[in-house]
Amino acid sequence: MNLKEILKKKDFLEENFFFYGDEIAKVKTLKPTKKNGKLVLVTSTSPTKYGEGKTTLAISLNDALERLGYNSIVALREPSLGPVFGVKGGACGGGRAKVLPEEAINLHFTGDIHAVTTANNLLSAIIDNHIYQGNELNINPNRITHERCLDLNDRSLREVIINGVTTHFTISTASEVMAILCLSTSEEDLKRRLGNILVGYTFDEREVFAKDLGCVNALFLLLKDALKPNFVKTSENNLALVHGGPFANIAHGTNSITSTLYALTNFSYTIIEAGFGSDMGALKFYDLLVRQDQNLQPDVVVLNTTIQSLKHNGEGSLEKGIEHLHYHIENMQKYTNQLLVVLNKHDTDLDSEIAFVQNDVANLKCPFSISTGYLDGSIGSLDAAEKIVALASETSKPIHFSYNVTDTLQDKIEKFCKKHYGAKEIIYTDKALEKLERIKQSKFKDLPICICKTQYSITDNAKVLGYPKDFTMTVNDIKLFSGAGFITIYFGNVLTMPGLSKDANYLHM
Repeated sequence: MNLKEILKKKDFLEENFFFYGDEIAKVKTLKPTKKNGKLVLVTSTSPTKYGEGKTTLAISLNDALERLGYNSIVALREPSLGPVFGVKGGACGGGRAKVLPEEAINLHFTGDIHAVTTANNLLSAIIDNHIYQGNELNINPNRITHERCLDLNDRSLREVIINGVTTHFTISTASEVMAILCLSTSEEDLKRRLGNILVGYTFDEREVFAKDLGCVNALFLLLKDALKPNFVKTSENNLALVHGGPFANIAHGTNSITSTLYALTNFSYTIIEAGFGSDMGALKFYDLLVRQDQNLQPDVVVLNTTIQSLKHNGEGSLEKGIEHLHYHIENMQKYTNQLLVVLNKHDTDLDSEIAFVQNDVANLKCPFSISTGYLDGSIGSLDAAEKIVALASETSKPIHFSYNVTDTLQDKIEKFCKKHYGAKEIIYTDKALEKLERIKQSKFKDLPICICKTQYSITDNAKVLGYPKDFTMTVNDIKLFSGAGFITIYFGNVLTMPGLSKDANYLHM
């Protein structure tokens, strides 16, 4: 069954979509939305080199809900070309739980990420042109904060000299423009956020924004179609949305708000995923998106894990690694009572290992399910889907955020990291302290924070596994992303422009 036939079966009118052949469609017009359905957020224990199958689980849960007779949809992020050609490969699920057409989604798709790249780099060209044409705004070329981007892993672009000034490229999915696209709720909101991008400072240390350069309409025209959600299908001929692609270790790490709200308006259940572990995408989903719109509060959170990843976090011991699962359960229970732990089962898992994890989760009074969605598709996730329906009928508890946006920036950082990571102390480099003082003077100082750290550990050190406690975290840099609406706090050494590995995925295509 092709996508047009599935949309018709679901009573969607063909004239409401732009079609890219028979298998991809983009919504034509963004309309007012209202939450009519239940939102299910899929997160995970911390990622490992083995892969935890979070996307595969999300797709199989959607197909399972459809098999049970519920009107369901899964909404995912668009794959970045960096990971596609790099270490991770594509992001369309796996086995019998995929979104299709896989190759098109993994590569150019509907051009949304290309539009982000172009808009971002147009702004850089406009800044340079303004300075060349006389610099009416008195911009200091050495104090430009907006960076160019490219949707590829290219380590040579981590530090470049342009017009005699050392600058950096980020990967497109780590750019502020990508975050803006995914956080905007309407065309008007998109314009407002684009105008609020901090591009740099004048020679007398005044902030300069994109709107000061008179370029907001130009940037908007490049992004207006990219703001609209994309429909595809799953391997079991159910509907899926794939839209937006911010990284979760650098940005907020989930699909666009427009696709989530569109889904909640038109479907009884919407399955979304937050990038990496609960300490990354899921925390940011609550702290940034739910803080922005209470309608985005998940009705159920699914915590995905595997025996292999728990052993990895226990340095080979499942008994030790189970503590890592405890952290993620406790982390999510700070926000929700409707938490379901799902073990993504592999063929190599022993019955005794599965029983150990199941009993441990039961002792924490948390529902548990086993999924074989990779091998069995929807049938392998029916039990989890039934438990989701039961949990979604319960009343969500009120959310208490770890900080108020009016707290000082230092208080926000310390409250968040101590509550959610268990950090004992936060220390700051001289560079970070200088940025801290500068943002104190900004009219955007009351924005929420976005933590940028390694995804492989609860700490800011990728080598520290398990459930560490009473550790120190070091803030290396702070950047104001006033268009996106958050302040990014950089811990450790997270690369905003990755490189290709020796055995990169492009060699196996």
